[in-house]
Amino acid sequence: MGPWPFEDKRPEALLDFIDYCESVDIDSLWLSDRIVSPTVTLDPVTFMAYMASRMRNMKLGTSALVLPIRNPVILAKELATLDFLSDGRLLLVVGLGSDESRDFEATGVPREERGKRTDEAIVLMRKLWREENVTFEGKFNSVKELTLLPRPYQKEGPPIWVGGRSNAALRRAGRLGDGWLVSRATPQEVSQGIEAIRGYAASAGREVAEDHYGAFIPFFFARSPEKALDNAKESTRFRPDISPDGYCALGPPEQVRRKLQEYIDAGATKFVMRPSGPGKTWYEQIKMLASEVIRPLQTPFSKEERLVRTGMIH
Repeated sequence: MGPWPFEDKRPEALLDFIDYCESVDIDSLWLSDRIVSPTVTLDPVTFMAYMASRMRNMKLGTSALVLPIRNPVILAKELATLDFLSDGRLLLVVGLGSDESRDFEATGVPREERGKRTDEAIVLMRKLWREENVTFEGKFNSVKELTLLPRPYQKEGPPIWVGGRSNAALRRAGRLGDGWLVSRATPQEVSQGIEAIRGYAASAGREVAEDHYGAFIPFFFARSPEKALDNAKESTRFRPDISPDGYCALGPPEQVRRKLQEYIDAGATKFVMRPSGPGKTWYEQIKMLASEVIRPLQTPFSKEERLVRTGMIH
């Protein structure tokens, strides 16, 4: 979730919606990350910790956690604790933050350092999750004989996916990432990005799993794409360089399914979907997503083996 979507600002409004998502077999809830915002936004780590004790089946993800503005030792401890307490339901996507974000100014982190800080933090957090008596000397962080307990529930720690569609993000995903989640990218851009990441990973002597490529897709069900777009304009930030129908799923259910199939054909297997309309429409939109898209596109495997996941709500 990004900014608070409902007119009702009480916590109960959000909790009721999340309970409903779990009741219709939505796979996971995803949270964006913004410290300085003109609208109500929740801290993702705090909110995930609260929801992990409330939900029994849904997973919890960040899309994307702005890594360079956080102390990686403290964050590694927080996320390990969260993964431990939730029986491994943490899904972690990290990014550098948007260019217009004021979070860097607010946290005293120079914007020009965000790439190097992110790379170093990924390496350090993995070591803290996997090793004992960690000694690490980096440009921005230094630890000596440090052991963090408890260990994450997931063996070797939560996989760290990288967000972004820039060339630098693709390189980072290939060199350091366990996966890639891209926002507002066309199927062609997804295909090109996957190919680039494979190349960067091969150059680094590593591989990214074939089912670890995903796409964030704004969606809205309506009788026509035009009607859907009218509703989406109220709450969606569109790219200035490409028409929304290039990277949004808008219109009747068959058209939404067809758009997702384009991404599947491009190599994506995980989808984070965000209702792109006013909060009062979200219940109906989620109901249609569950019945008209998730179930028809699911493979016949179990939840643990499922290759294509379409039920991830942002």
